[in-house]
Amino acid sequence: MADRVSKETRSAIMRSVHTAHTGPEMLVRSAAHRLGLRFRLHVKDLPGRPDVVFPRSKTIVFVNGCYWHRHENCAKSGVPKSNRKFWLAKFAANVARDKRNRRDLERLGWRVIVVWECEAKTLGEASAILVRAFGLKKSRSGRPSAFGGRTAQPS
Repeated sequence: MADRVSKETRSAIMRSVHTAHTGPEMLVRSAAHRLGLRFRLHVKDLPGRPDVVFPRSKTIVFVNGCYWHRHENCAKSGVPKSNRKFWLAKFAANVARDKRNRRDLERLGWRVIVVWECEAKTLGEASAILVRAFGLKKSRSGRPSAFGGRTAQPS
């Protein structure tokens, strides 16, 4: 099946896909801020230039798009019908780079968490992921809190 748009149009569409400040990443950042977690963004001197870095707990969060990073068994991780050889090689290189970056970060003593685009569609879903990842406990108000309700160092 042929592509529905010209090669130039498809190229422009693919160039417009952003690597930082994506919708899912913004949800994770907003959830972290609401939970009282402090973080840095896109730290250039760390392997893979992680999306969100929590220096206090030595934890890194990558917010991965299901399509580009090949989320297994996800409907969003399909392969284009045209130029399959190119895309399969591109996706394999992305996955290999992700594994290499994770290994390098873990060797440096960082804990790595991957949040998939399909898992963080709402602020509530993003919050739930961070609550589990950081071992946050509910405060008296019933909401998760990073203050007084969690262990000193998340495991």
